[in-house]
Amino acid sequence: MKDKDTIIKLENVSKTFWIRDTKPQKSFRDIKNLITGGNKHKIEAVKNVSIDIKRGEFVGIVGANGSGKSTLLSLMSGVYKPDKGGKAQINGHFMKLSLGLGFNAELTARENVIINASIMGLTFREIKRKFNKIIRFAELEEFVDTKIKYYSRGMKARLGFAVAIHASPEILLLDEIFGGVGDEKFRAKSENAFRKNLLEGRTIVLVSHNLNVIKDHAQKVMLMHKGECLKIGGHEEIFLFYKNTLKVKELKILA
Repeated sequence: MKDKDTIIKLENVSKTFWIRDTKPQKSFRDIKNLITGGNKHKIEAVKNVSIDIKRGEFVGIVGANGSGKSTLLSLMSGVYKPDKGGKAQINGHFMKLSLGLGFNAELTARENVIINASIMGLTFREIKRKFNKIIRFAELEEFVDTKIKYYSRGMKARLGFAVAIHASPEILLLDEIFGGVGDEKFRAKSENAFRKNLLEGRTIVLVSHNLNVIKDHAQKVMLMHKGECLKIGGHEEIFLFYKNTLKVKELKILA
């Protein structure tokens, strides 16, 4: 990255998936196609997207289901590699939260906390000091030595959020984190912790249908539609464009 203030950079990034047709194989030709790799169709999840995200920026990504938002976040984090010709770079310790995904299902909560926190740059001494706080915040004291594969989606989401709050990575890639972190009481606690502990001094990219959070915090908003970036700008400009151009009848934004 030439610009020292740019912390995330995407250049002409695309991601194509080839999905095998799973319909019943009725004929010899169908079986032959299955064996030879035929009967596939192409899904262009992200198409030629470019964006520069500066250090300390809060960027919101909005769009309908299936517009490519989560795939774009996975390209930023390196979970997916872009198609040939595109470049995705991230500079710094980061954490990607997707409703509790990203843990090793065969390891316990204790083991996952240690691994994830160390990846984000915490020393083992710091992890030891913060470990009990993380588990208490996630309300998982009784399940600390239970394998993640036995956790519900909400339990995994609470654990992931608790690690992020206490490890405080410099970059956060967040995918609908408030929609599945538990009951209303825990959701309120997590939103309060998010505002108090994570906003200041961090680079945040948030994918969300909760446009109020984006309205309140994002300096820049990207609108995705059918894999393409239609527009980048301030929230008022993007929400109006979203509503008028894509004929969205109701955007759930509080006044």
